[in-house]
Amino acid sequence: MSGTLYGVGLGPGAPDLITLRAARLIEAARVIAYPTLAGGASFARSIAAGLIAPDAREIAMDVPMTVERGPAQAAYDAGAARIAHVLEAGEDVVCLCEGDPFFYGSFMYLFARLAGRHRVEIVPGVTSLTAAAAAARRPLAARNERLTVLPGPLPEAELRARIEGAESVAIMKLGRHFPKVRAVIDALGLTAHATYVERATLEAEVVRPLAEAPDTAPYFSMIILTKGADPWL
Repeated sequence: MSGTLYGVGLGPGAPDLITLRAARLIEAARVIAYPTLAGGASFARSIAAGLIAPDAREIAMDVPMTVERGPAQAAYDAGAARIAHVLEAGEDVVCLCEGDPFFYGSFMYLFARLAGRHRVEIVPGVTSLTAAAAAARRPLAARNERLTVLPGPLPEAELRARIEGAESVAIMKLGRHFPKVRAVIDALGLTAHATYVERATLEAEVVRPLAEAPDTAPYFSMIILTKGADPWL
């Protein structure tokens, strides 16, 4: 009988934001899987480190962060094959995922490869989106307001058009795209409406008005932008 693959959301980084369901699964897991930056440590594993049993077997998947999709796809192919081998032996696997598995989560790539052949359960997690809003003390949407979530790597013209047509905006995955995103917001005259959040919930968390944000931003950073009067007042 095949084992079950659990895609477990860990939240944005603070270990105490792991849900009770996720914590129970991690503590009981005999096999743990997680992505790593190729050649580096795993942020996902660091979040859950205090819950992982000392004798748990671990499947680390080295996923390169490159513009080309081929290397990452190959890494997920290899990781899925290793996980499938364990599942076919009748053992469960708990796969750790930063944030939520299905909100820009790495687990979705394993799900696409394994869900057709094995039982898969998803455990949602606190998203970086809601964590950043809490840190910024900025409600994301109210009443009939629309929330638009945009990835920073979008082309400049598309970013501008989508921000112009939005009411409340969250821009994720800033990293090396931060200067471009910042310039678009400034050109639209919306800098005063924007808040910059970096590494939400972690000790290194930074929350500032966009006008006072640092010159560079890590991948784990976000801009929250709300136009006009606050609709919740």
